[in-house]
Amino acid sequence: MEKKTRGGAAAFLAVQTALYLLFLAMDWMELGKRSDPVKFVSILLCLLFCLRWAGRGGDRLVAWAMGFTLAADVFLLLLDRWYGAGVALFCVVQGIYLARIVRLTGRGLWLPARAGLWALSLMVLWRAGRLSGLNALAALYFSNFLWNAAAALRVPGRRGRLFALGMWLFLCCDVCVGLRNLHILPPAGAAWVQMGMWFFYLPGQVLISLSALPDAVLRGVQGERK
Repeated sequence: MEKKTRGGAAAFLAVQTALYLLFLAMDWMELGKRSDPVKFVSILLCLLFCLRWAGRGGDRLVAWAMGFTLAADVFLLLLDRWYGAGVALFCVVQGIYLARIVRLTGRGLWLPARAGLWALSLMVLWRAGRLSGLNALAALYFSNFLWNAAAALRVPGRRGRLFALGMWLFLCCDVCVGLRNLHILPPAGAAWVQMGMWFFYLPGQVLISLSALPDAVLRGVQGERK
């Protein structure tokens, strides 16, 4: 049984690696949106992996977060419209990860500090002439995400290290998204951040998914790698 559980995690990593290399190659060849279904399937697999383990002692909060992540990608990736709905769903994702961080660390929500960071973001947007409903929502999402990524560094143990690294890679993806949407980079830089979004995004989601594994299974998987 132990070998079977380790094999399931190893198979998940193998399939995700193949999908990752496939869509990176497609993006490198500038095939446009043809890689989008491959990307969506990779996140769907993260959700299925988390759901499988949620009923076997894994972290159910990660399964919920991955479900909302997939829903957000329906709007932002597949439909490429109704961006506000996609960003709102990602706000829910960060709310779930906040709940996970509080549960695993026993620390507070830091709501006044989070509100202050959001207010500062709104001020920057207003001074730059870019304040809009969508940008205000994106600022709420990103300010909470930045705080969560920092707080994730305090989550103890193996799952904490996987979770924190996954969150920071996920954050790097959103930095690329922001740089692309600002339209301030030269063509070469714009092309890099366009590819960089998913270069960081899927590894981040895979690591977050792995951090949901039960401790006993996670120790076995990591021990096997050593």
